[in-house]
Amino acid sequence: MLHSRIIGTGSYIPNKIVKNEDFLNNKFFEDYGKYIEKDNEDVIRKFYEITGIKERRYVEDDLKNSDIAAIAAKNAIEDSGINPEDIGLIIVAHNYGDLKKGDRHTDEVPSLASRVKNKLGIKNPYAIGFDLLYGCPGWIQAMITADMYIKSGKIKYALVIGSETLSRISDPHDRDSMIYADGAGAVILEATDDEKIGILNYKSRTDTNGQTFYLWNGKSFNPDFKGDNFFIKMLGRKVYEYALVYVPELIKNLLDESNLEIDDINKILIHQANEKMDIAIGKRLFKLYGKKDMPDSIMPMTIGKLGNSSVATIPTLLDLIMKGKLENHTLKKGDNVIFASVGAGMNINAILYKF
Repeated sequence: MLHSRIIGTGSYIPNKIVKNEDFLNNKFFEDYGKYIEKDNEDVIRKFYEITGIKERRYVEDDLKNSDIAAIAAKNAIEDSGINPEDIGLIIVAHNYGDLKKGDRHTDEVPSLASRVKNKLGIKNPYAIGFDLLYGCPGWIQAMITADMYIKSGKIKYALVIGSETLSRISDPHDRDSMIYADGAGAVILEATDDEKIGILNYKSRTDTNGQTFYLWNGKSFNPDFKGDNFFIKMLGRKVYEYALVYVPELIKNLLDESNLEIDDINKILIHQANEKMDIAIGKRLFKLYGKKDMPDSIMPMTIGKLGNSSVATIPTLLDLIMKGKLENHTLKKGDNVIFASVGAGMNINAILYKF
């Protein structure tokens, strides 16, 4: 039976580094109109303790989301060695389309997938492209969707991209703005009938019974804000509590369905949302198996320096490991890997992958 394997990876990490101290002069509010009286040094110190983020990357002023998605895609195609005209499917996972610097009007028509195909110069009219909005788990869901296409036997190669510019939709008067970052990651999937490698299984869930609006779009917390008043908002504590319970549960269900134990897993590539939360999720997962400790090497992290670039965090993390750019982390033939994410919707998903 056909399924998918990764034959190429690529990413785009913006050059602009924004450090925590760059937020010292921001005027922060903790809710609509509720000014934070604490000194910003204390606010930022607490933020670092909770998230593990020291710095993040912002996209260059002259680039948009589809631009960096195309760069990551080009890198993945070159890494795979295939002819781009042989690609049968292009999926771009994102949340806000193309956002220009200083303009929070989302631009999603035409789709980013069509824009990326155009930027890559692909002429094949049967290389179809569409976008996928699924919150931060969008790239994983795009991988699952592409695998379904490949299973049909209709295509041999798929290009799957996760790309976002959250810096352009974040409220400078909201502490959560320090979480968000920009970036893009991509992979080339190839059809294979080797049942011992590639995407072996996956699982997804959507919870909307009270959890739907844990992340939403709203006005600035600063009542005096002037201009385009449209920003990403989050109930951080609610997201944390939700993720801590249901992400480990979903991963365990996936492993149970696959007749595997946690000791069979070599790496967990989890969405880089919040270092403290991700580690807590990992420990809770191991606890479900009666394990007291989680191996330090199993869950590589990039959030400390790259921040949370939403759908781009996992494919970027994967590319860094595959290119030998993440110290003390490698992936080798035979390794079992879990890709897992949680985000707006509320959505959770995970893939079991064998290299």
